[in-house]
Amino acid sequence: MEKVTEDIINIGVNDREITLFEGQYEVRNGMAYNSYVILDEQVVVMDTVDPRATQAWLQNLEEAVGSRTVDYLVIQHMEPDHGGSIMQLMQRYPEMKLVGNAKTFQMFQQFFDVDPGEKAVIVKEGDTLCVGKHTLQFFMAPMVHWPEVMVTYDQTEKILFSADGFGKFGTRDADEDWTDEARRYYINICGKYGMQVQTLLKKAATLEISVICPLHGPVLPENLGYYIDKYQVWSSYEPEDEGVLIACASIHGHTLQTAKKMKEILEQKGAKKVVLLDLSRDDLHKAVEDAFRYSHMVIAAASYDASVFPPMEDFLNRLKSKNYQKRTVGIIENGSWAPTAAKSMKALLEGAKQLNIVEPIVTIKSAMKAENLPQLEALAEELLKA
Repeated sequence: MEKVTEDIINIGVNDREITLFEGQYEVRNGMAYNSYVILDEQVVVMDTVDPRATQAWLQNLEEAVGSRTVDYLVIQHMEPDHGGSIMQLMQRYPEMKLVGNAKTFQMFQQFFDVDPGEKAVIVKEGDTLCVGKHTLQFFMAPMVHWPEVMVTYDQTEKILFSADGFGKFGTRDADEDWTDEARRYYINICGKYGMQVQTLLKKAATLEISVICPLHGPVLPENLGYYIDKYQVWSSYEPEDEGVLIACASIHGHTLQTAKKMKEILEQKGAKKVVLLDLSRDDLHKAVEDAFRYSHMVIAAASYDASVFPPMEDFLNRLKSKNYQKRTVGIIENGSWAPTAAKSMKALLEGAKQLNIVEPIVTIKSAMKAENLPQLEALAEELLKA
């Protein structure tokens, strides 16, 4: 547990055992499920935790509230890593009221097949709840990143309870850079919904905020402008850094050899930053993160089954699903008899907004030869000019 202020305690749990979040995202340093309790004339709990952490969380709650009862549970997000312990809390505090919006309670009954009845306090945009000296105000945040999401502003202490916004992978005390893991979290989980995040940021801009309390990762008590600026960049799909990601899908290593040569050429020609990732071996979600982070990308892949090697297909499908746009892209394909990778990769990127695919498209026949070097040089020059 950790105190946020004298009246507000983070009773969340650090899950150090989990290795795969939401069944797909590698979390090398575990995961934090945050939940907050406001100790006022009435006691308010802000969200619950994943069922993996229910017992530890209930112990933290009991330590925080002592013999007092819980008067309200504010449900900002029904996803099971936050709503998964609601029933246990209701059983412990049967008189507790549940605060949420109309969509919250629709999902509530889908998950639990229980009618909350008179316990439900339905709020809408801008509504307030006074629990003593603290007044909570609710703002709807649909599709950030589920349709029922809302955030809560404590008018008294100027604290924004931001639901999944401003969260990150890793436990609260993980010794790691906030930005890298928050970016990987944001792009892969919320990345599709940039427009909706922008809408929420505009609402937040009208509030005086002193602390941000997300549902994952550390509480953010200072330098809030830095975090908000990152969200502005990520949600507007603008490149965060000038640089080139080379994403490579190689079967026997020849395409990877070409990608390494491309990295060398780009660096020689003055590229500020060049990152090479092997889509068959490196973290796919890190590759998705870096595709959004950098201004330029080179995709290099082998042909496969008259299409493209599946790791590249998976990668490009994920980019498209997250609204990849506003980037410059170069293409390298490999094929021993009928190269098809370039055509397939272009088709997978079709429909992406403001995407500049530069020429030449480089074709390798089985293995890189000296004759391919001028083509790689030309591609590098065109990339760096764009």
